[in-house]
Amino acid sequence: MSVAKRYVLRLFISLKYVTANVVDRQSGRVVTTASTAERPLRDGLECGRACNAKAAAAVGEVLAMRLKVDGLAREPIHADAAKEVAKKGFKNQTKVWAVLNALRSHGVNLRIDDDGDHRPHV
Repeated sequence: MSVAKRYVLRLFISLKYVTANVVDRQSGRVVTTASTAERPLRDGLECGRACNAKAAAAVGEVLAMRLKVDGLAREPIHADAAKEVAKKGFKNQTKVWAVLNALRSHGVNLRIDDDGDHRPHV
């Protein structure tokens, strides 16, 4: 396992919620998480809409703040945007990019990976 990709961003998007996790691949544990399923975050969203692009951006902001508190904002966090969009479907593309852009704009050292392999991952 490469040490260069120690922290990886994983996204989960359902019909109701958006969840983002940062996983430490070395230990196999979730380091930080944020989700619209959390009551404080869900209550802050307009009209209770917990699964749209604005909600996804809010998840990215909360995750960025939690990474800063944990001291991981400067560590490279790797995300494979093409893989995430392929797994979530084209309709969720704006939600995936909303999370990624929110992380970037709040000072997280986010690395968008593109391994050059454009075949479907199994």
